[in-house]
Amino acid sequence: MHSAVVTHPAATPPAEIRTAYALWLTAVAAGAFETVLAIGRMAADGTASAGEIGVGLAVRLTVFTAAVLIARRMRDGARWARITLALGLGVLGTASMVVQPLGFLADGGSLSAALSGAGALDWVFGASRAVHVAAVLTAVVLMFRPAANTYLRRT
Repeated sequence: MHSAVVTHPAATPPAEIRTAYALWLTAVAAGAFETVLAIGRMAADGTASAGEIGVGLAVRLTVFTAAVLIARRMRDGARWARITLALGLGVLGTASMVVQPLGFLADGGSLSAALSGAGALDWVFGASRAVHVAAVLTAVVLMFRPAANTYLRRT
């Protein structure tokens, strides 16, 4: 006698999880856009060698790919993925994005001087970075909302 394997369809993720997933994809897209801008600037200015650009690009592509795959696992209910995203990208990733501007200000840099000297590319990059940081921080908050907690406990 063969016993049939019964599979249950995965629970539909709540809105918080679906939105967090979309925000992780938004953050990755913003990061990719910022990478293109930075590489374009380095190539135009000659401030980095082709090897340095290649290594930086390889690292970023690895992080972006991992982020998308881990976000998908979080969306599908993996609790470890939520923790990995929160700590890896929410904490460390955000710190890596804000350390340079905060260091500039800590060293006596002036926000008004930086803004007045900003060119169009700087404004575009800054706008993308603002979207990037906002997407990450909002995704982290949403992943820990009560409905998300309940969903991740069940799956």
